[in-house]
Amino acid sequence: MQSMQSVWNFFQHQILGMRWLNDLVGRMLTAAGADTSSRLGGSIQFFIYDVIKIAILLCVLIFTISYIQSYFPPERSKRVLGRFRGLGANSAAALLGTVTPFCSCSSIPLFIGFTSAGLPLGVTFSFLISSPMVDLASLVLLMSIFGARIAILYVLFGLIIAVVGGTVIEIARMERHVEAFSASDGSIGAESPDLSRRDRLALAGEQMRATFTSVFPYILAGVGIGAVIHNWIPETWVTTLLGSDNPFGVVIATLVGVPMYADIFGTIPIAEALLFKGARLGTVLAFMMGVTTLSLPSMIMLRKVVKPKLLALFIAICTIGIIIVGYVFNALQTVLI
Repeated sequence: MQSMQSVWNFFQHQILGMRWLNDLVGRMLTAAGADTSSRLGGSIQFFIYDVIKIAILLCVLIFTISYIQSYFPPERSKRVLGRFRGLGANSAAALLGTVTPFCSCSSIPLFIGFTSAGLPLGVTFSFLISSPMVDLASLVLLMSIFGARIAILYVLFGLIIAVVGGTVIEIARMERHVEAFSASDGSIGAESPDLSRRDRLALAGEQMRATFTSVFPYILAGVGIGAVIHNWIPETWVTTLLGSDNPFGVVIATLVGVPMYADIFGTIPIAEALLFKGARLGTVLAFMMGVTTLSLPSMIMLRKVVKPKLLALFIAICTIGIIIVGYVFNALQTVLI
């Protein structure tokens, strides 16, 4: 048991967390004459280390996920989801969202495709909630920073929000609140032709480049904000606003995250820095969920697809679910950390 724990610790800290990279960056900066114990030097070390670490993990994960996803093109995914009914369909759609490395804005076109294909509205919303909030890449990145238990619980709660949210929307019978241009025409579409292994590798490489290019600016912004929080924001400020003494910290973090636009790869460094400064675990995770699921740009895009009443219900379900999850994680923090 001790040896297995040692192997796991090595995997989490050195393979996923890349602490060797942090030490290497620190030694290189010291050799260049920088003082990594100062605020400026510490910020530079944090920025370089986190950007390189996230970039490496992101490229490897997106390539792998995209290769797997090449076996499940949209046409086939529609067919698979069309075989399920009720809660099983919502669960399948939420799980499908975990293998789509998309932000909320890029998930909406696929959501429109599923709706136009005649899939139940609740099923398509389960996909729309889970796709930006939880995916396999975020699971690995969360493990590299927060550990396996927190990462797995984050994904599990995200899936629960997606399934419950889609189920509520299905029960509410909101089909008439979908804009006409994206309403169902009942067609599923033909299945894409089989690809060779070389084609799948090329497709995965192109998806990796496209995804990395689109999210890299947000990674830079997220790591930059994280570096500032990590080394320049007084700890008392963070603990006062987002610590255990403020019972509304989760609500504040969720509402602050909504106007922002980033994917989970850009928000993880900010969450890491906030947690380091004394913010509660559930509070920073609620912030992450709010940013990735309810960003203002994605809500504007979604408004083009659904009418105000359905959009309001979607936002209410996600917000309530995120806040509940935040308080649950805060209650479990002493057990998880």
